[in-house]
Amino acid sequence: MHGSKMESEIRQQPSALRENSKRYLDQLRGVFESRRFEMVLLAARGSSDHAALYAKYLFEIHLGIPVSLAAPSVITKYGSRLKYPNCLAIGISQSGEAPDVSEVLEHLRSSGHATLAITNTSASRLTKVADATLLLGAGDEEAVAATKTYTSSLLALYQTARALGADLQEPILPDDQWTELTKAAAADSVGPILRCSPLFALARGYSFSSAHETALKLMECALLPCKAYSTADFEHGPKALAGAQTAAIVYGDTPQSLFDLGCVQVIAPETPDPAISPIWDAFYGQWLALLAARARGIDPDHPQNIHKITKTL
Repeated sequence: MHGSKMESEIRQQPSALRENSKRYLDQLRGVFESRRFEMVLLAARGSSDHAALYAKYLFEIHLGIPVSLAAPSVITKYGSRLKYPNCLAIGISQSGEAPDVSEVLEHLRSSGHATLAITNTSASRLTKVADATLLLGAGDEEAVAATKTYTSSLLALYQTARALGADLQEPILPDDQWTELTKAAAADSVGPILRCSPLFALARGYSFSSAHETALKLMECALLPCKAYSTADFEHGPKALAGAQTAAIVYGDTPQSLFDLGCVQVIAPETPDPAISPIWDAFYGQWLALLAARARGIDPDHPQNIHKITKTL
Protein backbone atom coordinates (compact mmCIF):
# COMPACT_ATOMS: atom_id res chain seq x y z
CA MET A 1 0.00 0.00 0.00
CA HIS A 2 1.21 3.51 -0.79
CA GLY A 3 2.78 5.15 2.24
CA SER A 4 3.06 1.99 4.32
CA LYS A 5 6.32 3.19 5.90
CA MET A 6 4.85 6.58 6.69
CA GLU A 7 1.77 5.01 8.28
CA SER A 8 3.89 2.67 10.39
CA GLU A 9 5.94 5.60 11.68
CA ILE A 10 2.86 7.69 12.43
CA ARG A 11 1.62 4.82 14.58
CA GLN A 12 4.96 4.50 16.40
CA GLN A 13 4.71 8.05 17.77
CA PRO A 14 2.80 7.47 21.02
CA SER A 15 5.27 4.88 22.26
CA ALA A 16 8.32 6.86 21.11
CA LEU A 17 7.08 9.97 22.92
CA ARG A 18 6.14 8.11 26.08
CA GLU A 19 9.45 6.21 26.26
CA ASN A 20 11.68 9.27 25.81
CA SER A 21 9.87 12.10 27.60
CA LYS A 22 11.42 11.68 31.07
CA ARG A 23 14.89 11.03 29.64
CA TYR A 24 14.73 14.29 27.70
CA LEU A 25 13.96 16.27 30.82
CA ASP A 26 16.50 14.51 33.02
CA GLN A 27 19.28 14.87 30.48
CA LEU A 28 18.51 18.51 29.73
CA ARG A 29 18.39 19.43 33.40
CA GLY A 30 21.84 17.93 33.72
CA VAL A 31 23.06 20.04 30.81
CA PHE A 32 21.68 23.37 31.98
CA GLU A 33 21.60 22.99 35.79
CA SER A 34 21.01 26.58 36.97
CA ARG A 35 22.21 28.33 33.80
CA ARG A 36 20.24 31.29 32.52
CA PHE A 37 20.40 32.98 29.14
CA GLU A 38 19.46 36.38 27.74
CA MET A 39 18.21 34.95 24.45
CA VAL A 40 17.80 31.74 22.46
CA LEU A 41 18.80 31.28 18.82
CA LEU A 42 17.18 28.39 16.91
CA ALA A 43 18.68 27.00 13.70
CA ALA A 44 16.78 24.45 11.60
CA ARG A 45 15.35 23.64 8.17
CA GLY A 46 12.16 21.98 6.92
CA SER A 47 10.03 20.25 9.56
CA SER A 48 12.70 21.02 12.15
CA ASP A 49 12.21 24.71 11.40
CA HIS A 50 8.53 24.31 12.23
CA ALA A 51 9.52 22.74 15.54
CA ALA A 52 11.73 25.79 16.11
CA LEU A 53 8.75 28.06 15.42
CA TYR A 54 6.85 26.25 18.16
CA ALA A 55 9.79 26.73 20.53
CA LYS A 56 9.84 30.46 19.80
CA TYR A 57 6.32 30.84 21.19
CA LEU A 58 6.94 28.41 24.04
CA PHE A 59 10.18 30.00 25.24
CA GLU A 60 9.07 33.60 24.89
CA ILE A 61 5.77 32.95 26.69
CA HIS A 62 7.13 30.80 29.50
CA LEU A 63 10.75 31.96 29.91
CA GLY A 64 10.28 35.63 29.09
CA ILE A 65 13.41 35.90 26.95
CA PRO A 66 13.61 36.79 23.25
CA VAL A 67 13.99 34.00 20.72
CA SER A 68 15.33 34.39 17.20
CA LEU A 69 14.98 31.96 14.30
CA ALA A 70 18.37 31.96 12.60
CA ALA A 71 18.79 32.88 8.95
CA PRO A 72 21.80 30.61 8.25
CA SER A 73 22.75 32.37 5.02
CA VAL A 74 23.72 35.46 7.06
CA ILE A 75 26.67 33.35 8.21
CA THR A 76 27.09 30.73 5.46
CA LYS A 77 26.59 32.98 2.41
CA TYR A 78 27.39 36.49 3.60
CA GLY A 79 30.00 35.67 6.23
CA SER A 80 28.65 38.04 8.86
CA ARG A 81 30.02 37.70 12.39
CA LEU A 82 26.99 38.47 14.50
CA LYS A 83 27.36 39.60 18.10
CA TYR A 84 24.82 38.06 20.45
CA PRO A 85 24.22 38.62 24.16
CA ASN A 86 24.53 35.62 26.51
CA CYS A 87 22.86 33.13 24.16
CA LEU A 88 21.78 29.50 23.95
CA ALA A 89 21.95 28.30 20.35
CA ILE A 90 19.90 25.20 19.54
CA GLY A 91 20.37 23.34 16.27
CA ILE A 92 17.59 20.95 15.24
CA SER A 93 18.15 18.40 12.48
CA GLN A 94 16.68 14.91 12.40
CA SER A 95 19.62 13.59 10.36
CA GLY A 96 22.14 15.85 12.05
CA GLU A 97 23.70 16.47 8.64
CA ALA A 98 22.33 19.91 7.75
CA PRO A 99 25.50 21.88 6.89
CA ASP A 100 23.99 25.33 7.43
CA VAL A 101 22.50 24.42 10.80
CA SER A 102 25.87 23.02 11.89
CA GLU A 103 27.68 26.16 10.75
CA VAL A 104 25.37 28.36 12.80
CA LEU A 105 26.10 26.31 15.93
CA GLU A 106 29.82 26.26 15.17
CA HIS A 107 29.83 30.06 14.83
CA LEU A 108 27.97 30.55 18.12
CA ARG A 109 30.16 28.10 19.96
CA SER A 110 33.35 29.77 18.69
CA SER A 111 31.94 33.05 20.03
CA GLY A 112 31.60 31.59 23.52
CA HIS A 113 27.89 30.81 23.57
CA ALA A 114 26.25 27.60 24.77
CA THR A 115 25.14 25.22 22.01
CA LEU A 116 22.75 22.28 21.98
CA ALA A 117 22.14 19.79 19.19
CA ILE A 118 18.75 18.05 18.94
CA THR A 119 18.95 15.18 16.49
CA ASN A 120 17.95 11.57 15.92
CA THR A 121 21.40 10.58 14.65
CA SER A 122 24.43 9.98 16.85
CA ALA A 123 27.93 10.86 15.59
CA SER A 124 26.42 13.20 13.00
CA ARG A 125 27.95 16.51 12.01
CA LEU A 126 25.65 18.48 14.30
CA THR A 127 26.68 16.48 17.36
CA LYS A 128 30.35 17.24 16.65
CA VAL A 129 29.96 21.02 16.71
CA ALA A 130 27.66 21.36 19.74
CA ASP A 131 28.58 21.51 23.42
CA ALA A 132 25.79 19.09 24.26
CA THR A 133 23.53 16.74 22.31
CA LEU A 134 20.06 15.44 22.98
CA LEU A 135 19.43 12.32 20.93
CA LEU A 136 15.75 11.88 20.12
CA GLY A 137 15.85 8.09 20.30
CA ALA A 138 12.87 7.78 17.95
CA GLY A 139 14.31 4.80 16.09
CA ASP A 140 15.03 4.62 12.38
CA GLU A 141 12.73 6.73 10.24
CA GLU A 142 12.56 5.27 6.73
CA ALA A 143 9.78 7.35 5.19
CA VAL A 144 10.94 10.57 3.56
CA ALA A 145 8.33 12.63 5.42
CA ALA A 146 9.32 13.37 9.01
CA THR A 147 6.72 12.03 11.44
CA LYS A 148 8.03 10.57 14.69
CA THR A 149 11.23 12.63 14.53
CA TYR A 150 9.12 15.77 14.18
CA THR A 151 6.89 15.09 17.19
CA SER A 152 9.93 13.94 19.17
CA SER A 153 11.63 17.26 18.35
CA LEU A 154 8.57 19.13 19.61
CA LEU A 155 8.63 17.19 22.87
CA ALA A 156 12.38 17.72 23.24
CA LEU A 157 11.85 21.48 22.93
CA TYR A 158 9.01 21.41 25.46
CA GLN A 159 11.30 19.64 27.91
CA THR A 160 14.08 22.10 27.09
CA ALA A 161 11.80 24.92 28.22
CA ARG A 162 11.10 23.07 31.46
CA ALA A 163 14.80 22.39 32.02
CA LEU A 164 15.47 26.12 31.59
CA GLY A 165 12.96 26.94 34.32
CA ALA A 166 9.61 27.30 32.53
CA ASP A 167 6.62 26.65 34.79
CA LEU A 168 5.08 23.99 32.56
CA GLN A 169 3.28 20.84 33.64
CA GLU A 170 4.29 17.28 32.87
CA PRO A 171 3.30 16.91 29.22
CA ILE A 172 0.05 15.14 28.37
CA LEU A 173 0.99 12.95 25.42
CA PRO A 174 -1.11 11.40 22.63
CA ASP A 175 -1.99 7.71 22.84
CA ASP A 176 -3.14 5.07 20.34
CA GLN A 177 -6.73 6.23 20.72
CA TRP A 178 -5.70 9.69 19.52
CA THR A 179 -3.95 8.08 16.56
CA GLU A 180 -7.21 6.44 15.47
CA LEU A 181 -9.33 9.52 16.22
CA THR A 182 -7.13 11.77 14.08
CA LYS A 183 -7.04 9.23 11.26
CA ALA A 184 -10.85 9.18 11.19
CA ALA A 185 -11.01 12.98 11.30
CA ALA A 186 -8.51 13.24 8.46
CA ALA A 187 -10.47 10.72 6.40
CA ASP A 188 -13.55 12.94 6.76
CA SER A 189 -11.54 15.96 5.64
CA VAL A 190 -9.87 14.55 2.52
CA GLY A 191 -12.81 15.25 0.21
CA PRO A 192 -12.75 19.06 0.62
CA ILE A 193 -8.95 19.06 0.48
CA LEU A 194 -8.99 17.33 -2.90
CA ARG A 195 -11.87 19.35 -4.36
CA CYS A 196 -10.73 22.84 -3.40
CA SER A 197 -7.97 25.16 -4.54
CA PRO A 198 -6.15 27.10 -3.25
CA LEU A 199 -5.62 25.52 0.16
CA PHE A 200 -4.68 27.47 3.26
CA ALA A 201 -3.45 26.26 6.66
CA LEU A 202 -4.26 28.70 9.46
CA ALA A 203 -3.38 29.02 13.15
CA ARG A 204 -1.96 31.37 15.76
CA GLY A 205 0.35 31.03 18.73
CA TYR A 206 1.59 27.59 19.67
CA SER A 207 -0.19 25.92 16.74
CA PHE A 208 1.16 28.30 14.10
CA SER A 209 3.89 25.68 13.67
CA SER A 210 1.17 23.10 12.97
CA ALA A 211 -0.19 25.17 10.09
CA HIS A 212 3.27 25.31 8.53
CA GLU A 213 3.93 21.61 9.06
CA THR A 214 0.55 20.61 7.61
CA ALA A 215 1.14 22.75 4.52
CA LEU A 216 4.56 21.15 4.04
CA LYS A 217 3.18 17.63 4.45
CA LEU A 218 0.41 18.22 1.89
CA MET A 219 2.94 19.53 -0.61
CA GLU A 220 5.63 16.88 -0.20
CA CYS A 221 3.35 13.87 0.25
CA ALA A 222 0.23 14.60 -1.81
CA LEU A 223 1.56 17.25 -4.22
CA LEU A 224 -1.17 19.66 -3.12
CA PRO A 225 -0.12 23.33 -3.01
CA CYS A 226 -0.96 24.76 0.41
CA LYS A 227 0.10 28.00 2.05
CA ALA A 228 0.33 28.55 5.81
CA TYR A 229 -0.65 31.84 7.42
CA SER A 230 -1.31 33.11 10.89
CA THR A 231 -5.02 33.79 11.19
CA ALA A 232 -4.09 37.43 11.82
CA ASP A 233 -1.88 37.79 8.73
CA PHE A 234 -4.53 36.05 6.63
CA GLU A 235 -6.68 39.15 7.09
CA HIS A 236 -3.95 41.36 5.59
CA GLY A 237 -4.27 40.34 1.96
CA PRO A 238 -4.36 36.56 1.49
CA LYS A 239 -8.09 36.34 2.22
CA ALA A 240 -8.60 38.03 -1.16
CA LEU A 241 -8.10 34.53 -2.60
CA ALA A 242 -10.69 32.90 -0.34
CA GLY A 243 -14.04 31.86 -1.77
CA ALA A 244 -16.50 29.03 -2.29
CA GLN A 245 -13.96 26.82 -4.10
CA THR A 246 -11.19 27.23 -1.53
CA ALA A 247 -10.51 25.42 1.73
CA ALA A 248 -8.72 26.33 4.95
CA ILE A 249 -7.32 23.80 7.41
CA VAL A 250 -7.75 25.51 10.75
CA TYR A 251 -6.05 24.85 14.08
CA GLY A 252 -7.84 26.73 16.83
CA ASP A 253 -10.40 29.48 16.31
CA THR A 254 -11.85 29.90 12.81
CA PRO A 255 -11.70 33.46 11.42
CA GLN A 256 -15.16 34.90 10.85
CA SER A 257 -14.09 36.03 7.40
CA LEU A 258 -13.97 32.39 6.22
CA PHE A 259 -17.65 31.93 6.98
CA ASP A 260 -18.49 35.23 5.31
CA LEU A 261 -16.61 34.36 2.12
CA GLY A 262 -17.87 30.79 1.79
CA CYS A 263 -14.42 29.21 2.18
CA VAL A 264 -14.65 25.58 3.30
CA GLN A 265 -13.37 25.10 6.84
CA VAL A 266 -11.51 21.91 7.68
CA ILE A 267 -11.25 21.96 11.47
CA ALA A 268 -8.51 20.02 13.24
CA PRO A 269 -9.52 18.03 16.35
CA GLU A 270 -9.32 19.90 19.64
CA THR A 271 -6.30 19.15 21.83
CA PRO A 272 -6.17 18.97 25.66
CA ASP A 273 -3.44 21.53 26.42
CA PRO A 274 -2.55 24.54 24.21
CA ALA A 275 1.10 24.55 25.27
CA ILE A 276 1.63 21.02 23.98
CA SER A 277 -0.94 21.15 21.17
CA PRO A 278 1.51 20.95 18.22
CA ILE A 279 2.45 17.38 19.20
CA TRP A 280 -1.23 16.43 19.09
CA ASP A 281 -1.91 18.50 15.96
CA ALA A 282 0.87 16.73 14.07
CA PHE A 283 -1.02 13.42 13.97
CA TYR A 284 -3.95 15.01 12.14
CA GLY A 285 -1.74 16.82 9.64
CA GLN A 286 0.26 13.66 8.93
CA TRP A 287 -2.85 11.55 8.37
CA LEU A 288 -4.35 14.25 6.17
CA ALA A 289 -1.29 14.25 3.91
CA LEU A 290 -1.02 10.47 3.80
CA LEU A 291 -4.71 9.86 3.03
CA ALA A 292 -4.77 12.64 0.43
CA ALA A 293 -1.73 11.08 -1.24
CA ARG A 294 -3.37 7.67 -1.35
CA ALA A 295 -6.56 9.16 -2.79
CA ARG A 296 -4.46 10.68 -5.58
CA GLY A 297 -2.54 7.45 -6.23
CA ILE A 298 0.73 8.92 -4.95
CA ASP A 299 3.24 7.05 -2.79
CA PRO A 300 4.55 9.46 -0.13
CA ASP A 301 7.30 7.00 0.76
CA HIS A 302 8.84 7.82 -2.64
CA PRO A 303 8.03 11.52 -3.27
CA GLN A 304 9.15 13.22 -6.43
CA ASN A 305 12.14 15.56 -6.46
CA ILE A 306 13.07 15.24 -2.75
CA HIS A 307 15.15 12.94 -0.56
CA LYS A 308 15.29 12.03 3.11
CA ILE A 309 18.42 14.06 3.80
CA THR A 310 18.65 17.53 2.26
CA LYS A 311 21.86 19.52 2.54
CA THR A 312 21.77 23.29 2.00
CA LEU A 313 24.18 26.13 2.70
